[in-house]
Amino acid sequence: MSDQPFSADEMMTVAAARLIDNGTVCFVGIGLPSAAANLARASHAPDAVLIYESGTIGAKPAVLPLSIGDSELAETADFVVSTSEVFRYWLQGGRITVGFLGAAQIDRFGNINTTVIGDYAAPKVRLPGAGGAPEIASLAGQVFVIMRQSKRAFVETVEFVTSAGHLTGGDWREREGLPGRGPTTVITDLGILEPHPESRELTLTHTHPGVAVEDVQAAAGWPLAIAGDLSETPAPSEGELAALRGLHARTAAARALAG
Repeated sequence: MSDQPFSADEMMTVAAARLIDNGTVCFVGIGLPSAAANLARASHAPDAVLIYESGTIGAKPAVLPLSIGDSELAETADFVVSTSEVFRYWLQGGRITVGFLGAAQIDRFGNINTTVIGDYAAPKVRLPGAGGAPEIASLAGQVFVIMRQSKRAFVETVEFVTSAGHLTGGDWREREGLPGRGPTTVITDLGILEPHPESRELTLTHTHPGVAVEDVQAAAGWPLAIAGDLSETPAPSEGELAALRGLHARTAAARALAG
């Protein structure tokens, strides 16, 4: 997308933000999920309720938080509760509409790895770990996953299941009694994938402007299924780009000031 008036990351973030409706109660992960959720709140979904794992309910940060413990979240939240209350009352109580997660690896059934690359006992890379993602993936009404796509990240079977998506596919979640719908949308810098309604295998439903299907297939570690009604993601509007770039500019300025 080098000849586009927006970057691949901007397209990905805008596409992800559009999925959040006004009034959505969203459990937000740090990084790309936080950028998309805060863009949604700053544009078309001002009444979206953003919840972070540290216990901040209704956070309205003017800049992107560095971590769940960033003071910006507590200072701008409607109220702050204990982490245990976030999980017991909000998540286990069925009050979270959307869980918004990132991942180091994802496989064709939407299972997420944020634990290790390689053998668990002697990993090539040790990743940040689970945090609250397994519970979010199990209990949120639905899960959105946002991540950059490559063969290293999109693998046929993850090396470690940190957070279960549809595990082996089909009706696995229903048989296991998990209340949430699991991953319903995966947004990447190349396109959008959604699970097949029966097999639950991730299927390419949208390519971003300037991206060929072959590009997306080449960045997946398995033969990627393509939807029969494949569409192109609408390009970001001037307003969406202005809101996103303003968010990043404020964040950069605040971090420079902090030194």
